[in-house]
Amino acid sequence: MPLRPEEVSSIIRNELEKYKTRMRSESIGTVIQVGDTIARIHGLDDVMTGELVQFSENVMGMVLNLEEDSVGVVVFGTDNPDKDIKEGDIVKRTGKIIQVPVGEALIGRVVNALGRPIDGKGPVNTDKFRPIESKAPNVVERQPVCESLETGIKAIDAMTPIGRGQRELIIADRQTGKTAIAIDTIINQKGKGVYCIYVAIGQKLSSVVTVSETLQKCGAMEYTTIVSASSRASASLQYLAPYSGCAMAEELLYSGKHVLVVYDDLTKHAQAYRQLSLLLRRPPGREAYPGDIFYLHSRLLERAAKLNDSLGAGSFTAIPIVETQAGDITSYIPTNVISITDGQIYLENDLFYAGVRPAINVGLSVSRVGGKAQVKAMRQVASKLRLDLAQYRELVIFTQFGTELDKSTQAQLVRGERMTEILKQEQFNPLSISKQVLIIYCGTHGFLDDLAVGSIKKFEAQFFKYMDKNHPDIAAEIESKRELSQELMQGMDAAIYAFKSNFVRDNTL
Repeated sequence: MPLRPEEVSSIIRNELEKYKTRMRSESIGTVIQVGDTIARIHGLDDVMTGELVQFSENVMGMVLNLEEDSVGVVVFGTDNPDKDIKEGDIVKRTGKIIQVPVGEALIGRVVNALGRPIDGKGPVNTDKFRPIESKAPNVVERQPVCESLETGIKAIDAMTPIGRGQRELIIADRQTGKTAIAIDTIINQKGKGVYCIYVAIGQKLSSVVTVSETLQKCGAMEYTTIVSASSRASASLQYLAPYSGCAMAEELLYSGKHVLVVYDDLTKHAQAYRQLSLLLRRPPGREAYPGDIFYLHSRLLERAAKLNDSLGAGSFTAIPIVETQAGDITSYIPTNVISITDGQIYLENDLFYAGVRPAINVGLSVSRVGGKAQVKAMRQVASKLRLDLAQYRELVIFTQFGTELDKSTQAQLVRGERMTEILKQEQFNPLSISKQVLIIYCGTHGFLDDLAVGSIKKFEAQFFKYMDKNHPDIAAEIESKRELSQELMQGMDAAIYAFKSNFVRDNTL
């Protein structure tokens, strides 16, 4: 039976009523130049600075330069990330500012600067993301640094203490123990409720593997994340890495947790940013760094904070590392970072090669806020230690002229020698606050003045064993009360006298 015209028109009308147009607009641009991980794009008129753009399915980039007739984009990747991009390729906006995965799923993992796992343990199971750039907490949202972050290193906890929420710089030449101090500090956070993030910028891949294995061996990877942008990675990933680590830390901070971030090191970070800036044809300034190099680090380090109680009282402690050339702390990047941070730990070449390790120069090292958070027991035993050691170093130089010394000067030299010996410490061997207080108490109260310098280390090792076995209550009281009462000091004196008499007798037979 043939269809009637009105039936045909009725069917067509019904189908037209059901039909809905779907229009999608995309902002696209064209690559006009590419090379050295930098692409120039024409046509992305409404793109934002810091926005992610997509070149192909696997290649992404971030907008850094907004110019009159083009956009400068850094391309992400490890080995020649721009090798698959050519002139005339289409680039799409994503509408997203660059962000990284965050949350507790990242703990115990090794990830790259984009938060992608590189440890072979499968994907990171998290649905939380944070933009890598965010505003630092304002004055109202913060509270003064009031809790101690114990490093386990006698010389630091006694003379340049670090508080939770502080920014303490480690500055020195290469191969003088900067990373060793940071790793010891991470190891010492075991059982203290502090999450750690180690950001490796421009390090050799073998160095990152060594750090990972060391933390694994010491049981520290249970609360640590490693963000790696090794020397193999492009300058763009080295530039992103500290901001990614910072975003991961902020997620924990705003959850009311305590977190420590080590940036190792910001010298290589500044060099990566200088490389990107010169390739983007930004005008160079001092030492060829761009004009906003100070802002590069200030907007990163200002995000460290101790939050107020209404925001959960979490803390974000930053330990940036800066490498100097020939001990020159007056060059551009070191002076910039010194002016941003709340103090610095300066390691000296001469001390390091003389066997004083950690090689901390007490004259140039300072903690501007950590003293307020220092454990009271440590403050009681080490209040004059910094001044005494600084005077001792001056006296050592003075005695090289061969002048005759009075008794008080000789006593000062004897005490200084023994205190220097006490503050020496092996790597990966952080000490509890009670052990630090006990051995420094021995030194500052003259118990070691009549011992040979060569026997100090032996005395220390045996003294700790003796106290653990015979007087565990003393260490427990120091750990719990965090201050020394008159009765406790009398008990310490009696225990030290008893041990010392046995030690002297055993070592003179």
